[in-house]
Amino acid sequence: MKILVTGGAGFIGSQIVDRYLAAGHEVVIVDNFESGRRENVPAKVRCYAISINDNELAEVIKKEKPDLVNHHAAQIDVRKSVEDPATDATINIVGSLNLLECCRRSGVKKVIFASSGGAIYGEQDYYPADEKHRMEPRSPYGITKLTVEKYLQSYHWTHGLSFVALRYANVYGPRQNALGEAGVIAIFTNKLLKGESPIINGDGEQTRDYVFVDDVVACNLEALKPEVRGIINVGSGIETSVNQIAQELIRLTGAKVSPQRGPGKSGEQKRSCLKPGVLQKGTPTVLATGLAKTVEWFKQR
Repeated sequence: MKILVTGGAGFIGSQIVDRYLAAGHEVVIVDNFESGRRENVPAKVRCYAISINDNELAEVIKKEKPDLVNHHAAQIDVRKSVEDPATDATINIVGSLNLLECCRRSGVKKVIFASSGGAIYGEQDYYPADEKHRMEPRSPYGITKLTVEKYLQSYHWTHGLSFVALRYANVYGPRQNALGEAGVIAIFTNKLLKGESPIINGDGEQTRDYVFVDDVVACNLEALKPEVRGIINVGSGIETSVNQIAQELIRLTGAKVSPQRGPGKSGEQKRSCLKPGVLQKGTPTVLATGLAKTVEWFKQR
């Protein structure tokens, strides 16, 4: 199968590219390298350094004629979406619509979309949330993810474009950006390895569902199957507080510092936890195991 991966030089997208190649698929990447890294792009993979908002995207998809598009390119920082919702919508909604139009015109059969469970469900009525939970996003970022899901449904009904929307929990692991775009685990690990104190916003008792990147990649491989369609959670089913994350990372890094406290951030919800979806085979990676692998990767860099 020929697969085009948007955001394929990024944290999650690049590891999906690696897994697709290992499974014998032909892969093409689209990435504007605002957060993606050149070092994440395999030498044998064609990579187009453009944005999903660019007019050139249509020519790339027309030329490459992929069977399937895996869409991971996005503005992913919830706080930035609160500060600048127009830019967030331009990238995440208008850019995604540009991509879907290109797919429709070029005969792409299926789209796999990186969505967000925590941001879409909002403050939950029950824990963990399954895919039937009401949808009440509180941040512009969550609104854009839900909007693209609705457009995918429309393109399916109107044009027959098959889709899978994978609603991720908080993904962490090797290759994650540690410079503040997103990902508390990467940010904390980077600071601790430099002997700096991590900053916990608010009381630190806000919880998230942290899912290891290998589990996410495995779901993206399963999602290639023709019979897999619709909206599917990808999570661990376990809540962990920011305070707990900080203490475990201090232990793993051996850092001799204590966390500092900062003000709470607007747009952030108090709790989030997803019920693992049907694509997750077996038990999700234990947090302690995933954190140890993540710290080791950062140490090697």
